[in-house]
Amino acid sequence: MNHTNQSKGKLERFRHAASDSFRTHRLFWMFTILLWTKSLIAYQFFFNMPPENAVQAFILFINPLSFTLFLFAFSFFFGGNKRKWALYGLYTVSSLILFADTTYYREFTDFLTVPLLFQSSNLETLSSSFLSLLEWKDLLLLGDLVVLPFLLWKIKETGKASQRRVLLTFGAAAAVFGFNLVLAETERPELLTRSFDRELLVKNLGTFNFHVYDAMLQTKTSAQKALADGSELDEVENYTRQNYAAPDPDMFGKYKGKNVIAISLESTQSFTHNMKASNGEYITPNLNKLIDESHFWPNYYHTTGQGKTSDSEFALDNSLYGLSRGGVYFTNADNEYDALPSVIKEDNYYSAVFHANNKSFWNRDQMYQNIGVDEFFDEKSYDLGDPANMTEWGLLDDEFFLQSVPMLEELPEPYFAKFITLTNHFPFTMPSADHELVPKFETNSTTLNNFPQALAYQDYALGLFIDELKKNGTWDDTIFVVYGDHNGISTNHNAAMADLLGKDELTPYDVAKLQSVPFAIHLPGQDKGEVHETVGSHVDMNPTIQHLLGFDTSDQIGFGNDLFAPERNDRAIFRDGTIVTSDYLFTQSTCYDAETGEVVDDAKVCTPLEDEANKVLEMNDKIIYSDLLRFKDNN
Repeated sequence: MNHTNQSKGKLERFRHAASDSFRTHRLFWMFTILLWTKSLIAYQFFFNMPPENAVQAFILFINPLSFTLFLFAFSFFFGGNKRKWALYGLYTVSSLILFADTTYYREFTDFLTVPLLFQSSNLETLSSSFLSLLEWKDLLLLGDLVVLPFLLWKIKETGKASQRRVLLTFGAAAAVFGFNLVLAETERPELLTRSFDRELLVKNLGTFNFHVYDAMLQTKTSAQKALADGSELDEVENYTRQNYAAPDPDMFGKYKGKNVIAISLESTQSFTHNMKASNGEYITPNLNKLIDESHFWPNYYHTTGQGKTSDSEFALDNSLYGLSRGGVYFTNADNEYDALPSVIKEDNYYSAVFHANNKSFWNRDQMYQNIGVDEFFDEKSYDLGDPANMTEWGLLDDEFFLQSVPMLEELPEPYFAKFITLTNHFPFTMPSADHELVPKFETNSTTLNNFPQALAYQDYALGLFIDELKKNGTWDDTIFVVYGDHNGISTNHNAAMADLLGKDELTPYDVAKLQSVPFAIHLPGQDKGEVHETVGSHVDMNPTIQHLLGFDTSDQIGFGNDLFAPERNDRAIFRDGTIVTSDYLFTQSTCYDAETGEVVDDAKVCTPLEDEANKVLEMNDKIIYSDLLRFKDNN
């Protein structure tokens, strides 16, 4: 009986304490509940992160709470009315961070990281694209910031929280976070040490805790370069030597001394290959024709992360992946690299890049200078005076190519010339009806509906460029490479994409397959195409081109293989840890049959693939963060 009375007494004391806390610190609890609720609204209506089981659903429910308690606990250091405005200030900043995350996610299906915040030179080009991302439901995240000051003005706060109250609140935040982390580690072991998937981190830790973790990573990676001594390079060199794929002897050096032109096709994905618009016309007839007459890899994937187009360039030049956080062009532009433009100088190749945009966008001017690019034709090299020839991102691709031809003709030979297109860029709107060469798609996504028109105009421009190269005799003496730089349609448009492709919904397998981008090489004198079914990705471009030109890559450090090599690693590793082979596709902790898309019964067959992908990405990041290639000649 005494035991029962003691239990009742404890319960009663807890009830009184809780009631007193809610009454005395009502604004603290009001803002805690508001931010917690706002986070859950973001999970439900802004992010595409459906829980796979009851435990994941519970983790999603509780993970905003620890940060919310921790953040608002700082308000207890203020007394009286200062506390309520401190709460409002913290709440406003948190709401703006959540809004920034949801807006960025809307286009890129990703979350903001610290390195992205330092890419200020990119912001001036993004203003109109940002406006096109805004939606009425954003008021759910920002609308109350306007109303709350009027309510707070009428509320009087008195007194100051006790030291015990402050410690209890911080302790409660730590306890909730610890409980959250234990559950998350149960669902996803080694979550914090081996996860390259930011969505998985947010799903398990919450948006705000993710940003704290990201800031800690930034501190760690910033120190890596200073602390590196080159010893880690041995592991990387051993791996790349063991995974080196010898070139096809019939192809090696066959095109020594030939010019190379590489075209980066903006936001171009493979799902539109040979697709017709509603009027019966092909969306990309010129690319289709080029593919039919070239070497073509239908199972080829982009490997880009937050660096997008610059990541695809980085892979082409270095046979390395970009970083999981930010763009390597910004974060590590001053590293030492063994880049393609520098390597081919051994055979007196002149390298140039053509891109009718601001030279500092993606910090290109700095990176190009470091990796040995001889000449960069940026927007100042082009006539941008006619508004009819402009999109919000820059010069339309037809004018870009036509104005580039005379500059290309003046380059010293042999040359390696890279062209970066702009027209097929989000939000995929064309400047006038005259530029709309095919009808729009008909789905519930404006972005997806616009896509074929921008893509068709890019294709039209590609056809004009090829015609010009044939007229001036360049075509017959050139290795001509085209590649899609990254996906154009994010997973935010999955429902519309499923409708377009005639599917009920897109599975993670489907989403991974949609990361396939076109890749084709037309060789001098080639008049008949050949399809190669091997799986490849952006990191494979570099050794493929080098071997065609007769350069030995066996001593170079990179993770790609020659796509013509008879014995090569038949795989594509994505920046989030997804891996595709000819047999299996592993993504989002699920193992699929690569051909059928069915979930494999024995998921253990994908464990070695997952381990391999993580190992490669970890080594790749060590190379970049620690600037390991500066130690290469000393090993």
